Amino acid sequence: MSKPAQYDFSGKHAVITGGAAGIGEACAARLIGGGATVTLWDRDAKSLKDAQARLGASAHGVQVDVSDEHSVAQAVKATLAFGASIDILVNSAGITGPNVTVIDYPVDEWNRVFDINVRGTFLTCRAIAPLMKQANGGKGYGRIVNIASVAGKEGNPNASAYSASKAAVMGLTKSLGKELASTEIKVNCITPAAVKTGMFAQMTQQHIDFMLSKIPMNRFGEVQEIANLVAWLSSDEVSFSTGAVFDISGGRATY
Repeated sequence: MSKPAQYDFSGKHAVITGGAAGIGEACAARLIGGGATVTLWDRDAKSLKDAQARLGASAHGVQVDVSDEHSVAQAVKATLAFGASIDILVNSAGITGPNVTVIDYPVDEWNRVFDINVRGTFLTCRAIAPLMKQANGGKGYGRIVNIASVAGKEGNPNASAYSASKAAVMGLTKSLGKELASTEIKVNCITPAAVKTGMFAQMTQQHIDFMLSKIPMNRFGEVQEIANLVAWLSSDEVSFSTGAVFDISGGRATY
């Protein structure tokens, strides 16, 4: 892979949910490489500690359940102790849920997927967007990047909750982007095809093979490739895109 472009994040403070591993951690490393300080939000205390050790002094960790309103509010307070503002929000926390048909899908598992993937994204945006609106002398400043999925566009069989939840993330992104379009806050999402991370442990091998078969480039994405797109969307170079959906699917996406 060629050397990625560098964006200047000096003085910027980012929150990355699900930041202790996988795509979230890769995004953190990419932003830190541009001069940002990063607060990792994650449920797993040990994973947070390990990620902080890997990322260095520019990374802080806050244990949080993004699906719980009170936990998110407390996480915001803790995060502001590390930086006077939150300039960038990357919503990477997510789960896949079981690989079963709709008619066999357990209701409690459906709710769990939506709690984390949709409610979590909603709660973090709801908590942090007002802080971004107050920035820049009241003119507002911020970048919000939500991690959706190509499954939200196409609907993977045996992954209905995941697919539906990621479609909801796209809809939320479009709504919030339009609501904040008159400010300097840009809200966008990306729709990766499958990226080999720890989330694969939540899937059956049959489902993993199905996802690979749908990618024309005949390989899974790499976390660094996702982080490169997130870095651009987090930068000041993105000035006329908001409420938009950016594919990164190895040729899979058809619209």
